[in-house]
Amino acid sequence: MKIEEAYEKWADDLGRFATVLVGPDEAVDVVAEALTTVLASDRWSSVCNPKSYLMTAVLNSSRMRIRSSKRRRVREARVAVDEASVDLQSDLAIRQRLEVLTANQRAVIYLTYWEDMTPSTIALTMGVSEGAVKRQLARARATLREVLSDESD
Repeated sequence: MKIEEAYEKWADDLGRFATVLVGPDEAVDVVAEALTTVLASDRWSSVCNPKSYLMTAVLNSSRMRIRSSKRRRVREARVAVDEASVDLQSDLAIRQRLEVLTANQRAVIYLTYWEDMTPSTIALTMGVSEGAVKRQLARARATLREVLSDESD
């Protein structure tokens, strides 16, 4: 069975399942993310139970969405500061620290920590391999650790 046929056959079921998991506002996005993941996978041809496979993909996508949402809420609560009290000098210092990173490294850091994207999603977004994303992320983290440890000494 082709993925298109499977989606047409079970689209309503997948949508209802996603709605139960994440609510009506995010259900369509969760189903779309799940289908994108399935389409990118080479496993579809060996799937014995297509509906179950698609439902599992929706469940996994929902879990990622829920975790991402929780991390975002925690991060936003941590940085919820009155705009009037923002120290412009520290903002400038942060920007200067980030300038040691390449543009790709800054993009990967941003997409990972602020957009809560996975390496595979970042790879698709940036048009590079997942391995390249992981290398850029590792290099960026190492560089930032070095810069921050030098400043604390």
